[in-house]
Amino acid sequence: MDKIISQLRNNNNILVVSHNHPDGDAIGSLIAMGLSLNTWNKKITLLNESPIPAAYRFLPSVDRVVQKINGPSYDVAMILDCGDLERIGKAVSTVRNIPVIINVDHHVTNTRFGNFQLIDTSACATAEIIYRLIKAMAIPIDKEIATSIYTGIMTDTGSFRFCNTNGSAFSICQEMVEMGVNPYNIAQRVYGSYSLDRIKLLNLALNSIEVSDNGKFSIMTLTKHMFDETNTKPEDVNGFINYAKNIADVKVAALVQENYNTTGKSKNSNMFHVSLRSDGTVDVSRIAASFGGGGHSTAAGFNIESTQSDIKSQIFQIAEQT
Repeated sequence: MDKIISQLRNNNNILVVSHNHPDGDAIGSLIAMGLSLNTWNKKITLLNESPIPAAYRFLPSVDRVVQKINGPSYDVAMILDCGDLERIGKAVSTVRNIPVIINVDHHVTNTRFGNFQLIDTSACATAEIIYRLIKAMAIPIDKEIATSIYTGIMTDTGSFRFCNTNGSAFSICQEMVEMGVNPYNIAQRVYGSYSLDRIKLLNLALNSIEVSDNGKFSIMTLTKHMFDETNTKPEDVNGFINYAKNIADVKVAALVQENYNTTGKSKNSNMFHVSLRSDGTVDVSRIAASFGGGGHSTAAGFNIESTQSDIKSQIFQIAEQT
């Protein structure tokens, strides 16, 4: 950690990036790190290729997050919550040319990319690691940073329901509350309200659910047509997969989402993002890895060029072996 802190202290132009299709941990960690580095008067760029999901637009300084970079060169790139460098999206070609790459993550499938790694697979969230890093940097944690850290930990532990919930999740969040974070307000922002269009999209998503013959796998599907029909965007999907996961006896849920602005190389295929969630009895990071993706044992994902029917067929084949 000392070497990472030295790199951050001795360089001026820093790019901080988290994975596309961001969750609360990716966005919370990104903002917490950016706000912290501001106190050292660094030139900071916060990057996430995907639009910020509606549930996280309340976070402080979220408007500073850009979707693409061009222009100034960077001394250091901090890659947060990414098991693989490719997870940041199109900016990967630019980032590879940055002299120093720092990899901060908690995924068991992390490929150990970068010049420096700060990886702890026992951490409940990347936000936990960022908290420790900020403490080691002797940067005071204000309410804005605390809100970002709390949100990252709360969401990645499923409101402290998932098996990655550890003692640090509670102790750090207690400290963040003591600094002024309001748990009720954050929960309401993240989980408490849906737009009417998002409700309509959820209705279509629920109607798409299919369950494998053995009852152990469920699949929810979202297509470009569904987004167009409901006037919604992919960032409105946050949390939908939990409905498929919470079906009785289901061990693994998959959310097959057609990418909104991309098409496959073949005219007969499209690009899809597949999210996987497990009840803890199946290691979905291994399933994701077999498709070139990664993640945790209970939450993982991958991108694939295929057809909707072929993806479903492959997932149900896996279900038969479970």
